[in-house]
Amino acid sequence: MMSFLFVLSILLTGFGMKMYLNDSECFLSMPNSVSLAFRPLQSCDFCKNVKEVPVLSNLSPEIFEKRFAYSSAPVIIADATSNWTATEVFSFEYFRDLYSKSSSKANCQFFPYKTEFKSLQEAFRMSDARARYEPGEAPWYFGWSNCDREIAQELRKHYGRPYFLPELSENNAVDWIFMGGSGLGAHMHVDNVRLPSWQAQIRGTKEWVLAPPPECYYECSWFTVTVHPGETIVLDTNKWFHKTRVLPGELSIVIGAEFD
Repeated sequence: MMSFLFVLSILLTGFGMKMYLNDSECFLSMPNSVSLAFRPLQSCDFCKNVKEVPVLSNLSPEIFEKRFAYSSAPVIIADATSNWTATEVFSFEYFRDLYSKSSSKANCQFFPYKTEFKSLQEAFRMSDARARYEPGEAPWYFGWSNCDREIAQELRKHYGRPYFLPELSENNAVDWIFMGGSGLGAHMHVDNVRLPSWQAQIRGTKEWVLAPPPECYYECSWFTVTVHPGETIVLDTNKWFHKTRVLPGELSIVIGAEFD
């Protein structure tokens, strides 16, 4: 029954894939049947021995590299943002003001999810009451990639390269940011990006559901994990199907990037 529901949830959900064309990252929305038909089958070796998603602190780059960095095994790092000012600075108003001052015409990606917004600029024009999730206002959740160098420099004043990344690993120059309120999130999907990634929960609390690809259902487990403020989840979103939901409480703000 679970296998049937899993496949059905994918078929009934809008499916998109992040891809690279001419060295530029883009997001393609494709019919479900086409997306699934072209998704390469995975070897189940990456997930069949994963029995839990550990929550760890003081994780050395050596241990992270050996156990998690390139194994596709998910992990939550509890103390990765402990010296970042992003946890105090990042907010809806901060991002709105930051982008309103930018003169860049960079065509970054925008992920509207179930909102009516067509662009990041339109999303930032929502009313203050809606931004604050006041009673009676429509809920919202959206995400975007930042490809503006000036904004990237400003963002990175408030967060740094995660301390647990291997010494020779590089953090991708493109930031991903996801923001929104209780009950909303990303539908079940799998990405098509170059590298594994980390996502730091700056504010709010988010639930993640991680599922193996359909061909691995009988060999691998599903996981539901909660990522709390200050924690960072690391996983290979190219292999794990995943969906997210913001839990009741503070507005959720997440920033992340790929790493090699």
